[in-house]
Amino acid sequence: MSITPIRPRWRGAMTDRERFVRQMHYQPVDRCFNMEFGYWNENFTQWPLFYENGINNNAEADIFFNFDIIRGVGGRIWLNPPFDNVVVEERGTTRVLMNADGLLAEVPKDGHDTIPHYLKSSVQTPDDWRRVKAERFRRDDPARKVDVEGLKQVHPPTRDYPLGVHCGSMIGKIRDMLTFEGLAYAIYDYPDVVEDMVETACVMVEDFLDQVLGQLDFDYASGWEDICYKGGPIVSVKFFKNVVMPRYKRIHKKLQAAGIDLWYTDCDGDVRPLMPYFLEGGINCLFPYEVNSCAHPAELLNEYGKDLRIMGGVDKMALGRGPEAIKAYLATLVPLVERGGYIPFCDHRCPPNVKPEDYLYYLDLKEQMFGLQ
Repeated sequence: MSITPIRPRWRGAMTDRERFVRQMHYQPVDRCFNMEFGYWNENFTQWPLFYENGINNNAEADIFFNFDIIRGVGGRIWLNPPFDNVVVEERGTTRVLMNADGLLAEVPKDGHDTIPHYLKSSVQTPDDWRRVKAERFRRDDPARKVDVEGLKQVHPPTRDYPLGVHCGSMIGKIRDMLTFEGLAYAIYDYPDVVEDMVETACVMVEDFLDQVLGQLDFDYASGWEDICYKGGPIVSVKFFKNVVMPRYKRIHKKLQAAGIDLWYTDCDGDVRPLMPYFLEGGINCLFPYEVNSCAHPAELLNEYGKDLRIMGGVDKMALGRGPEAIKAYLATLVPLVERGGYIPFCDHRCPPNVKPEDYLYYLDLKEQMFGLQ
């Protein structure tokens, strides 16, 4: 299906790649990089703006709104093969599923976006881990081999957009596999087993990076480490410093050797207790930086200066309160955009309670405040 953009691209004298790289390195740019993180699934069925124009997903929405282009490359760096997604039980308005991480999860039958209620992990004992590791984390698995030549054709050196390399997760996906409660117990009951899980996750990423670094010219690295909530990290700072951060350092060494000096991780919640160790490990950018469970982005950018970058940080609650709140909040971001190292967009997927007309107002206001040369 051909998508007709509803808005013109922001005017600019630079390519998307030039603009992104310069903005994230505190260098002068023609205008702010224009991107958004996406929308809840419900938005595509509840916003007339989307369903009347046949927009069904975030990729289509990016084209529809004519955002700047940013791309990423990833590999098979987790469970392979994944567990089979099967329905285990039907329960009134919910069903119990086995998901790809081997968890039994209770989810609503109507499919609305919500955090699943996890009931049981397939990995509960050291023997379970040894079995799963042998079956699903094989380093010699042919599926882990990257089609580098194919990637070069898709992302040629002449491209005009930024390209990232995905560096996975050292502990967030382990939390996915064990559950929050399961990880909390395992760290104390089987600390050596949990560290072996972290080591295995690191090795999977290293094997992937060894195949692609030096083959494609990447502009940034990305990661996913969803291990914080509004009360802080779900693992102890000591564990993070002693077990997780050393693996970051190993990955960072490879990235540095390939000339990659920007590495963001997606970690929601209050990341402040972990920030010194993110930075020491080489992660120097936060994405999509949630405000209400942490702080205004200015707080961290002022504390860490140009050692830190942030992508995101537009309070989704302000978007839901209408034009006056949107304008007031965006005004607080002007100094951050002007200093560089900061790209503003909604601080997670935009929820459906935001009115479509208010969202368009927000996009217009962003262009007026940050998009004019």
